[in-house]
Amino acid sequence: MKHGSFKIVCLIIWVCITALPAFADENTVDFTSIVLESFDGNSDYVWKTDASKFATKTDEESYPQTAYVAAWPIAVFGYNREGEDIKSLGIHGRFDRRGYNWIDVYPTLAADGEDAGPAEIPIPGRIQYMDLWVWGSNLDFYIEVYLRDFQGVVHGIRLGNIGYAGWRNLRANVPTNIRQSKRVLPSYAGLSFVKFRIWTQPTEKVGDFYIYFKQFKVLTDTFETLFDGDELANPDRVQELWTGVTTN
Repeated sequence: MKHGSFKIVCLIIWVCITALPAFADENTVDFTSIVLESFDGNSDYVWKTDASKFATKTDEESYPQTAYVAAWPIAVFGYNREGEDIKSLGIHGRFDRRGYNWIDVYPTLAADGEDAGPAEIPIPGRIQYMDLWVWGSNLDFYIEVYLRDFQGVVHGIRLGNIGYAGWRNLRANVPTNIRQSKRVLPSYAGLSFVKFRIWTQPTEKVGDFYIYFKQFKVLTDTFETLFDGDELANPDRVQELWTGVTTN
């Protein structure tokens, strides 16, 4: 091998070796499964509903209605849970006519009382996929999840159809075109959960139905690359450093 060629090969090997740690660091992941809501009535959130205009309303009652009921997917919690306070969120719906009706299921802060408005649940890390246990009764409905990005844009993601009998785990990936990071520091820009939306199909009956939710989870990457001065990219730390200082 000529001397010049040998030097080029050595240079390529050296570049590859020195680049490996940086490449690996940038692609390190730490996937964690996090339960955002158990729907047992004991979290920081109270779940409320809203519906499209044909939701049934009478002098005695209006729909949709919600309640925490003693029911759960056996695949997750087993059969005999005597003495344990396991519940699911039940949704009782009714519409006056068929069509593309919808029911929104959204969180409010329990600390804000009965008149609390919609709240959003922050999702830690960079979410990869989400799943929800849903009880269906063979009705041709489907469910969407709405997430808000750091720019305030709300994205709807179809979680799945509930035209089946009993409990089933619905799962959806979060599309890569939904941004969860920025070029400038701080680069982390997590998403927040806004609401679920249940859609009815025009060909399906809507006179009276029940749907149950249990255990909303996400798989999220919580790894953040450390660097010299990384604390200065933490908004809370920056606020602490700048509080009470004299500025020019």
